[in-house]
Amino acid sequence: MIFEKGSELILDDVFLTLPDLAPGREVLLKIECMNPAGSIKMKTALALIEDVEAAGALGPGKRVIESSSGNLGIALAAVCTERGYDLTIVTDPNATSDAVAMMRAFGADVRTVTATDANGGYLGSRLEYIRAALAADPALVWPNQYANPANARAHERTTAPAILKELGHLDALFVGVGTAGTLRGCLDHLRAMNARTRVFAVDTVGSVTFGGEARPRFVPGIGSSRRPELFEDTGEFDKVLVHERDAVRECRLMARRHGLLVGGSTGSVLAAARRLCGGLAEGARCVVISPDSGAKYLKSVFSDPWVAERHLG
Repeated sequence: MIFEKGSELILDDVFLTLPDLAPGREVLLKIECMNPAGSIKMKTALALIEDVEAAGALGPGKRVIESSSGNLGIALAAVCTERGYDLTIVTDPNATSDAVAMMRAFGADVRTVTATDANGGYLGSRLEYIRAALAADPALVWPNQYANPANARAHERTTAPAILKELGHLDALFVGVGTAGTLRGCLDHLRAMNARTRVFAVDTVGSVTFGGEARPRFVPGIGSSRRPELFEDTGEFDKVLVHERDAVRECRLMARRHGLLVGGSTGSVLAAARRLCGGLAEGARCVVISPDSGAKYLKSVFSDPWVAERHLG
């Protein structure tokens, strides 16, 4: 198969069976790391840029600016360089050095904020930086992944339909919550298809999205120090909190048992599935969405000193 653009290389039908995670249930890991830029966020980045293009916001002299601690920044950098747009990514110290290097490899200008926000995280500080930059420079265009419905539409049109097309009947879906775009998009499609699928929204302890108390968090890609606008507590899903310690353990189990490196957010969702799939009906078909690989986390989640220093072992 021949493609004309790197962004066209979306692989939405790759699943790995996990027979040891919940005996008696069919658990499938939906692999997203084979997409361009290495994650599920390639679909989000494409949707965001196409949205601002359709609005006529991009053109000569314009520069895209966005907040990201990892995958969205990498994917957005790839899309912007492919389409000829300049890009500034605002990140923070929790972004891995490999993620920042990948953003820069695609040509992005990366700015790092170091001051924490009122909840002890960095998201509020990153957004404050962006708002100040927008006020000072009218050439900047902010897609705003946290509030832009295009984020959710990307998964309503790709991720969820791909799951149903490949598997047909689906009893349970486990989705990590960061911006909540994947969660909302999948819910919208499942609702439209009248699918009787139980959805588990997975967040990390220390995130405020579900209304919990803000605490220090170290694993990027899941959780937030500020509730994203796309998150709506509609009652259509079960909310599950996972400790980062359990996420790290699941990442390492995947590496040692299945020969597959998965990212920290995947570890969180796997921990939730391990805890809850056994309570589903015998033979239940469950899908766990794995947003990215663990290649960017070798110096963090897979590093013994890093884990010990943060008491996540």
